[in-house]
Amino acid sequence: MQKDVLKGKKIILGVTGCIAAYKSAYLTRELVRRGAEVKVVMTSAATEFITPLTLSTLSKNEVVVNIFPKSKNESTSLNTWHIDYAVWADLMIIAPATMNTIAKIAHGFADNSLTTLTAALRCPLLIAPAADVDMYENKITQKNLEILKDTGCFIVDAEEGELASGLKGKGRLADNNKIIDAAELILSGFRKDLVGKKILVTAGPTYEDIDPVRFIGNRSSGKMGIEIAKAAFLRGADVTLISGPSKENAYSEINLVNVRSAKEMKSEVERNLKSSDVLIMSAAVADYKPAAFSNKKIKKEDKLTSIRVTQTDDILSSLKKDGKIVVGFALETDNELNNAKKKLSSKNLDMIVLNSLKEKSSGFETDTNKIKIIHRNGKKFDFPLKSKFQTANDILSEILKIFR
Repeated sequence: MQKDVLKGKKIILGVTGCIAAYKSAYLTRELVRRGAEVKVVMTSAATEFITPLTLSTLSKNEVVVNIFPKSKNESTSLNTWHIDYAVWADLMIIAPATMNTIAKIAHGFADNSLTTLTAALRCPLLIAPAADVDMYENKITQKNLEILKDTGCFIVDAEEGELASGLKGKGRLADNNKIIDAAELILSGFRKDLVGKKILVTAGPTYEDIDPVRFIGNRSSGKMGIEIAKAAFLRGADVTLISGPSKENAYSEINLVNVRSAKEMKSEVERNLKSSDVLIMSAAVADYKPAAFSNKKIKKEDKLTSIRVTQTDDILSSLKKDGKIVVGFALETDNELNNAKKKLSSKNLDMIVLNSLKEKSSGFETDTNKIKIIHRNGKKFDFPLKSKFQTANDILSEILKIFR
């Protein structure tokens, strides 16, 4: 198993004066839990919302607030700490980042501990802004965010929702899990290389109803497809996710289409493919459905001894590609490679991702996956056991080779 990307990484967490600053405690704790070494730098305004002691306790490191001691009689042991931190770090995250701090960084101001540090920074900078809706959507703020994007900063945009003011709109600090996913993406060497691409992903199982309480289904959790959708979104793509029943959650910005049956999934894939550049068909679509549906629950007294089934429509075989890149998945128990190659050819795919149920901690209902990727030209790539988020990024990187 590949080690956690965050393990052993040196991360600076910047915290600014925003009501969402309390969330930095949870972010710090999760980064440390994942094995990162975290040092926190706060603006003085941030201390109005969360204490340095809290973040020092969670990070197990000293927290920097002021550039200079409060009085000339206090210790000056920090010396050129901002240069030391700037050289030390693998990544800096500012979460939450206020509009004031964003404006300062965009225009090169270095008038507090945090902005002075960013001016000297050598590592990538991830910024997660937060503000009330009118402040966030202010044209000057949006221009400043664009300046930061143009200079190479990775922006995890604010989310829609209820804000501290009671208003509803865009401005909520992004969920900590999304911020950590973005950090993992950056530390893995990936960037926003899918901007302008429209990617359609299917995920999860399909359920074929027998009666109002029973169905034919499979053990797919939907996690692999949802991780692909998340990774594609963070890499800049416009993502639509068509998902069968799943307990897994996608980001709120991803266009989610919920379906239940193979028929519903087929219909939505055909409808959405027209406006997409890529289809990644990772859903585990049922091959069979009951030939007849009972409107009433079949009772034990009915002594049901068999269910007659018919085949569902084969979504990939019936698709009109019209120049789209189409990627399929094969989950096999024997003759894995030969069966995957047959599927690649018979369904006219550009690429296929092969899973084997014989691989431990791979396939259904796991957080990890071990895959082989086979291209139409016959090139084959083997990947070690990784988290499904890392596996998703490997799949997307192989798709990018097709575009090139």
